[in-house]
Amino acid sequence: MTEQIPVSRTTDHGTAKLMPDVDRERAWLLTVDGAPQSYVDLDDPAYLEFEYARRLGYVLDTVAEAGRALDVVHLGGGALTLPRYVAATRPGSRQDVVEADRGLLELVTEQLPLPAGSGIALHAADARAWLEDAPDDHADVLIADVFGGSRVPAHLTTLDYVRTAERVLRPGGVYLANLADAAPFGFLRSQLATLAAVFAEVTLIAEPAVLRGRRFGNAVVVAAHRPPDIAALARRTASDAFPARVEHGAAVREFIGSARPVEEADAVPSPEPPDGAFGIG
Repeated sequence: MTEQIPVSRTTDHGTAKLMPDVDRERAWLLTVDGAPQSYVDLDDPAYLEFEYARRLGYVLDTVAEAGRALDVVHLGGGALTLPRYVAATRPGSRQDVVEADRGLLELVTEQLPLPAGSGIALHAADARAWLEDAPDDHADVLIADVFGGSRVPAHLTTLDYVRTAERVLRPGGVYLANLADAAPFGFLRSQLATLAAVFAEVTLIAEPAVLRGRRFGNAVVVAAHRPPDIAALARRTASDAFPARVEHGAAVREFIGSARPVEEADAVPSPEPPDGAFGIG
């Protein structure tokens, strides 16, 4: 077995580091400015290490029958964890990955190359600008996992942005986002309100401790014009090593409360995580 060594490089938006996992021969952790961004096992691309990634994976598994190819847009590239997952679990899928940091894309594809015929197209571009240029009805699923450092950029939080995402999705399409917040959830509530202003169904997946306001953490949101398979999602998330709750319908409306959709003039990034919130080691 060849010993893998860490790789560090200054990219367009920070310092990226790829670190090998001593327990899995061809698995790597990507950090940017010290914050964990992605985990990839090249020998097992269906393996998802991070809890939020597994929750996104559970949704991806339930949006269509098992194995059916999908057209997927990923806003935010990281180490291409979820594009690799979709390529492995839904062969023949066509995927677009939009990542603003060209240097990061180059590092990842150089050190952790995609398999031939993966169906994954990479675009070095701002997520919203790319989306605004994308054609109508382009995708079955749109996944937003964009963090400038450790915060979701403000221009990816607004009503106009969500309307653009809805236009790019097909009528039965599904929007997914990885967000992060803590009580009193000003950011998360406003994001749910923004999605609910455009999509008929909005679902929230998060750990009970996060929802109870005990700590800062990730929340996966699902938006569509049709309800997701709540029963399947609830089973999968409840049986995870880090169980999560699936909230929908009246529970989401109650969580939103008096929060209003985000207009361009009012947009702010997601809150700065507290020290150590997403630390490693």
